[in-house]
Amino acid sequence: MRPRIICHMTSSLDGRLRVDRCLRRDTETERALVGSTYEQLAARLGTEGWMVGRKTMEEFAFGAPRAFAASSPDPRKPFVGQRKGRKVAVAVDLHGKLHYGRDDALGDHLIAILGPDVPDEYLAELRHDGVSYLFTPARGEPGHGSPAEELRHAMNVLGDGFGIRSLMLQGGGITNGTFLKAGLIDEISLIVYPGIDGLTGMPAIFECAGEANERPAAGSVLEHVATETLDSGLVWLRYRIGKADTPAAWLPSDGSAPR
Repeated sequence: MRPRIICHMTSSLDGRLRVDRCLRRDTETERALVGSTYEQLAARLGTEGWMVGRKTMEEFAFGAPRAFAASSPDPRKPFVGQRKGRKVAVAVDLHGKLHYGRDDALGDHLIAILGPDVPDEYLAELRHDGVSYLFTPARGEPGHGSPAEELRHAMNVLGDGFGIRSLMLQGGGITNGTFLKAGLIDEISLIVYPGIDGLTGMPAIFECAGEANERPAAGSVLEHVATETLDSGLVWLRYRIGKADTPAAWLPSDGSAPR
């Protein structure tokens, strides 16, 4: 069974992720307020760790490429490193671009989600560093298919093979959008900063590539869990994501159009 996934993000009022672009005061105090609020609320969610995409994890990958001979008799099996009771930091890095040089990010044990084509030498580097890893399925393996199917398979491995029961998804927008489209987000935890970005093209909470008529969140219903007004005008919104049997679930109970 896959972990329960809570997407925990901070955005401006118009849903943009670069909150630093619309700070009321461009000061270290204001930046610290945003960062500390995010971390405090993340702790209240009580998950077993966090998960990000490759670009976000680059901030915590301080190693360099190194040459290690492929030593495992079966490097294509998931590798479970020494977690030692720590929380986990999961990186979706399908092409094996990140080099860690250690087995943790911010003290949390690293787990890499890789595509099936990463070289054995790279896997040897991860094992040397103590980084756990697992794979999306290769062609012909159970779970191979669309990106959504393969991601769901990887999440099941995280749950069944690594014993992870809950995770925070922390973006960026493309990673969040991929999980949304795959139906893998159970809850949204959003801190709204009192500012507006307004510029076209700035990254948003969810970003899904596709045609104009695609609806990545179709069939999902947001159930309000809580709203909390915080210091300095920040607002914390929480919604569970459920499934609608029909599009009519979005309408009022009397069947009339939303106003």
